[in-house]
Amino acid sequence: MRIITYLAPSLPLALFETIAQRLGAELMREERISGPLAGDDEPFSRGDADVGFICAPSYRVLRGTVELLPSLVPLDPRAAGKPVYFADVVVRRDSNVKTFDDLRGARWAYNDRNSRSGWFSMIERAGSPDFFGSLLHAGSHLQSLEAVTGGRADAAAIDSNVLALNPRDDLRVIESWGPFAIQPSIIRSAIPEERKREVAATLLSIGRDELGTFGFSGFTPVSEAAYL
Repeated sequence: MRIITYLAPSLPLALFETIAQRLGAELMREERISGPLAGDDEPFSRGDADVGFICAPSYRVLRGTVELLPSLVPLDPRAAGKPVYFADVVVRRDSNVKTFDDLRGARWAYNDRNSRSGWFSMIERAGSPDFFGSLLHAGSHLQSLEAVTGGRADAAAIDSNVLALNPRDDLRVIESWGPFAIQPSIIRSAIPEERKREVAATLLSIGRDELGTFGFSGFTPVSEAAYL
């Protein structure tokens, strides 16, 4: 079995190594995008990957080729034990910016345009990328953080789980958007049903003792409605 994650390095690679080890699977990673959208190359339809960890917009594109597995549950108190997360909008601590509306004409950093938290949440709030004076494709949430702290950008929307693992004294959160359904875990539809059940059961057996270091309490079943 082959697993691919599109969520590292923003979420620690060791998180997915832990999961892959429990599944007895080979781990691959794709760092350029948060998950494949229409027109992007993807490994599931051709059988090069069996299980994936992707951003939510990708599931809408891949649905039919893949199916949902149990999803991660963050330890973030705001999640209240549910498989949800937030987009936390950060600026430098010494910035004069108080609200998102103060960012009109400013410099915005984003991880990639396939990201729910880093890109699509901003589009929903701003209405258009033209709200900003300039955009910086940072490449990951971690790089977006560096762009803001280093002065190359004025603000960015960061996956709340990433921010919890990488707290910064030189940043402050001005708005939090969400909750959004957590990035889905998926499995290729062509996998035999018995094997799908085995994989799901293994994920559900992974608890806080193994995942707590990475900010998660475990996995829980999720519904299609959460991602559509």
